[in-house]
Amino acid sequence: MSTWNDFNDAGDQQSFELIPKGTLARVRMTIRPGGHDDPAQGWTGGYATRNDKTGSVYLNAEFVVTEGPFARRKLWSLIGLSSPKGPEWGHMGRAFIKGILNSARGAHPGDESPQAQNARRIQGLAELDGIEFLARIDWEKDGNGDDKNVVKQAITPDHKEYAALMGARSAPAPATAPSRPAAGRPSWAQ
Repeated sequence: MSTWNDFNDAGDQQSFELIPKGTLARVRMTIRPGGHDDPAQGWTGGYATRNDKTGSVYLNAEFVVTEGPFARRKLWSLIGLSSPKGPEWGHMGRAFIKGILNSARGAHPGDESPQAQNARRIQGLAELDGIEFLARIDWEKDGNGDDKNVVKQAITPDHKEYAALMGARSAPAPATAPSRPAAGRPSWAQ
């Protein structure tokens, strides 16, 4: 029997190779709360994070692969909400969130029906915490210059492998948002 300070009989460390670039996997996203709220932007519940040095605001997202050969593997990415350098980072983040909603709720990107538009609306960032969607795994460099896995793209129902990997969906799942935006809602949330 081992004592708490004798590690001679401990198992060896496991080596985790990167998930191959371009792999499609179903993931569950959770948001690590950063405590930043800006009700004027619709950022409530403490989900957003603000970098005090740069002034950028983002969602600090963790993705867990839910099935397949890489099940239970975790990846981390930032989803931009705003940057003092300009609107591009926020636009990229909004496009990614739209892709996540299309993927999770089965809405085709080109579908502009009221049902599909409703599927792309959220009441708040809390609706993104725990959402499951089909993701394309990518690589980027970490702070040490080493490759790491990230999620930067959601795969939507118009992709040839979507139905097989997410299960067939004939129509978008109902969203909890009202069909018309509430008065006073920021333009990005409409």
